[in-house]
Amino acid sequence: MKVIVDVMLKPEILDPQGTAVLAALPRLGMTGVRSVRQGKRFELEVDGEPDMDQIHRIADGLLSNPVIEDYTVHLAG
Repeated sequence: MKVIVDVMLKPEILDPQGTAVLAALPRLGMTGVRSVRQGKRFELEVDGEPDMDQIHRIADGLLSNPVIEDYTVHLAG
Protein backbone atom coordinates (compact mmCIF):
# COMPACT_ATOMS: atom_id res chain seq x y z
CA MET A 1 0.00 0.00 0.00
CA LYS A 2 1.18 3.53 -0.73
CA VAL A 3 1.11 6.27 1.92
CA ILE A 4 1.54 9.91 0.89
CA VAL A 5 3.15 12.48 3.21
CA ASP A 6 2.89 16.10 2.06
CA VAL A 7 5.14 18.57 3.88
CA MET A 8 4.58 22.34 3.65
CA LEU A 9 6.15 25.33 5.33
CA LYS A 10 3.94 26.72 8.06
CA PRO A 11 1.93 29.74 6.84
CA GLU A 12 3.93 32.18 8.98
CA ILE A 13 7.28 31.01 7.51
CA LEU A 14 8.58 32.96 4.50
CA ASP A 15 8.82 30.89 1.32
CA PRO A 16 11.50 32.39 -0.96
CA GLN A 17 11.09 29.69 -3.63
CA GLY A 18 7.33 30.24 -3.77
CA THR A 19 7.91 33.99 -3.98
CA ALA A 20 10.36 33.52 -6.86
CA VAL A 21 7.89 31.36 -8.77
CA LEU A 22 5.11 33.89 -8.19
CA ALA A 23 7.34 36.70 -9.51
CA ALA A 24 8.23 34.69 -12.64
CA LEU A 25 4.65 33.86 -13.64
CA PRO A 26 3.79 37.27 -15.21
CA ARG A 27 6.98 37.11 -17.30
CA LEU A 28 5.66 33.81 -18.67
CA GLY A 29 2.29 35.33 -19.48
CA MET A 30 0.51 33.69 -16.53
CA THR A 31 -1.94 35.86 -14.62
CA GLY A 32 -4.44 35.45 -11.81
CA VAL A 33 -2.19 33.55 -9.38
CA ARG A 34 -2.16 35.29 -5.99
CA SER A 35 0.17 33.04 -4.03
CA VAL A 36 2.62 30.16 -4.45
CA ARG A 37 3.92 27.92 -1.65
CA GLN A 38 6.59 25.29 -2.21
CA GLY A 39 6.43 21.90 -0.48
CA LYS A 40 7.65 18.31 -0.53
CA ARG A 41 5.82 15.04 -1.23
CA PHE A 42 6.97 11.65 0.02
CA GLU A 43 5.49 8.35 -1.15
CA LEU A 44 6.04 5.43 1.21
CA GLU A 45 5.32 1.88 0.00
CA VAL A 46 4.43 -0.30 2.98
CA ASP A 47 3.58 -3.99 3.34
CA GLY A 48 -0.06 -4.62 4.23
CA GLU A 49 -2.07 -2.10 6.22
CA PRO A 50 0.09 0.86 7.30
CA ASP A 51 0.72 1.50 10.98
CA MET A 52 -0.44 5.11 10.97
CA ASP A 53 1.18 5.84 14.35
CA GLN A 54 4.51 4.74 12.88
CA ILE A 55 3.90 6.77 9.70
CA HIS A 56 3.24 9.89 11.80
CA ARG A 57 6.43 9.28 13.80
CA ILE A 58 8.37 9.00 10.52
CA ALA A 59 6.76 12.17 9.14
CA ASP A 60 7.28 14.15 12.34
CA GLY A 61 10.78 12.92 13.16
CA LEU A 62 12.41 12.46 9.77
CA LEU A 63 10.46 13.87 6.83
CA SER A 64 9.54 17.26 8.30
CA ASN A 65 10.96 19.91 10.59
CA PRO A 66 8.11 20.47 13.07
CA VAL A 67 9.46 23.92 13.98
CA ILE A 68 8.83 25.34 10.50
CA GLU A 69 6.78 22.71 8.63
CA ASP A 70 3.40 21.01 8.84
CA TYR A 71 2.59 17.67 7.23
CA THR A 72 -0.44 15.68 6.18
CA VAL A 73 -0.69 11.94 5.71
CA HIS A 74 -3.13 10.10 3.46
CA LEU A 75 -3.44 6.79 1.67
CA ALA A 76 -3.02 6.78 -2.10
CA GLY A 77 -6.09 5.85 -4.10
